[in-house]
Amino acid sequence: MTLRVTNSLTGEREVFEPQDPDSVLLYYCGLTTSDPAHLGHARGWVHVDVMHRWLSWLGYDVRHVENFTDVNEKIVARVGENGDDEGTVARSYIEDIIRDMRSLNLRRAEVYPRVSEHVPEIIDLVEELVESGYAYESGGSVYFDVTAFEEYGKLSNQEPAEMEAQGADDEQAEKRNPADFALWKAGGVAADEIADHQHDGAADPETAAATAQTWDSPWGEGRPGWHIECSAMSMTHLDDTIDIHVGGQDLVFPHHENEIAQSEAATGETFARYWLHVRLLDAPDEEKMSSSLGNFETVAEAIEAYGPNVVRTFLLSTAYHSPATYSSDTIEEAIERWERLERGYERAVDAADSVDAATTVTDDTLGEAVDTARDDFEAAMNDDFNTRRALASLLELVGAVNAHVDDHATYDYQNLRRAVETVEEFGGDVLGLALGASAEGDVSVADDLVDLVLDVREQEREAGNYERADALRDELDALGVEVQDTGDGTEYRLP
Repeated sequence: MTLRVTNSLTGEREVFEPQDPDSVLLYYCGLTTSDPAHLGHARGWVHVDVMHRWLSWLGYDVRHVENFTDVNEKIVARVGENGDDEGTVARSYIEDIIRDMRSLNLRRAEVYPRVSEHVPEIIDLVEELVESGYAYESGGSVYFDVTAFEEYGKLSNQEPAEMEAQGADDEQAEKRNPADFALWKAGGVAADEIADHQHDGAADPETAAATAQTWDSPWGEGRPGWHIECSAMSMTHLDDTIDIHVGGQDLVFPHHENEIAQSEAATGETFARYWLHVRLLDAPDEEKMSSSLGNFETVAEAIEAYGPNVVRTFLLSTAYHSPATYSSDTIEEAIERWERLERGYERAVDAADSVDAATTVTDDTLGEAVDTARDDFEAAMNDDFNTRRALASLLELVGAVNAHVDDHATYDYQNLRRAVETVEEFGGDVLGLALGASAEGDVSVADDLVDLVLDVREQEREAGNYERADALRDELDALGVEVQDTGDGTEYRLP
């Protein structure tokens, strides 16, 4: 079977053919680190995670890059509320986001680049665009001239003359065309840019704005524009041309349109071969779940309330390109689906491991159910990563397991084993669900063991045995446990 994906650039379902038949370059637009991650963000994370897992299952070496935007006016607006300057605020939210990612059992990307780490590459890319005539300097800022790129608008199917003006009102006098967009912004952040984004407890706008990061450039001191960052980071860590670029549906215009223009103007090459866009998650009132609207449930809250398996089941119960709504009804459906899958899997394990399982018993109906589930799952995932149908195939399989166990006094060991392995392979390895004696119980034990080691380490430090204390920390580090000593005590993060 051949993987087909819906390419937003063409609007067509296309056969997926990466540049290299053995590897896939995958870039996902990550979060602006100015608020806690909510379930709308998690929808994108989990679907991209499953894309990564399925591409790996198909045999590709997947190079997956996901950025953190840690330079942005909305981050500056959080100064005083969640840190004393832009960098500290961003770091705090990134820490929380990484925790949320780990709690959702996401595979790690190859790298999580940050804008603040890639300003030299951004400046080099902007210089290249200026020198080639695609961008111009005005008032210490640099803008991309959308009329210089003939294919501008090809992703969002718009004509430049019909587009709304991009950027703040005070930029319009500096630009040749209203639709031109900033690649480099002169100076820092003005107080009036952040006042409307602030929450209670934030520093006054003037104080907060003064903490914004700036860098030297050929056009004077300033900050990167929003769109240029993803082009620079994807080119740095992947290539001038990538295979799959994924992002939220709300980023088609202007963000992804502008990425295409600046990237292809700079290189003369196709920037991304396939554009995949994750539909937004709607709140019960049919508005998109959004930090700005304040109508969201955070990832941490959802994990605490329902656990990672229910959250993943909820998010995967709808294909990435289909509408999805978060409500008590849809969560209840996800709880029922997960519990049905878990019970069926555990029943298959118990039956296969029981004295009533025999190698001489064959149930053709169960064997056919396993074959059908495998075929249906593969067909669903190759049909534009249709996780809804893929999950349904596993639920049908555990239904067949239940029927087999209910109807037989002696069980078909071979086909029960195949059923168990199928659910583990597809439900666990591909859909990322933690089956059996997995994550949740083990994590609590791991927490207890790490706490015990850190207690011993603290005792060694208090006794002046610093070399022994350092050795214990090194041992934890070797196991992937990140330990950080803070003014409030010792914190750690499990791998």
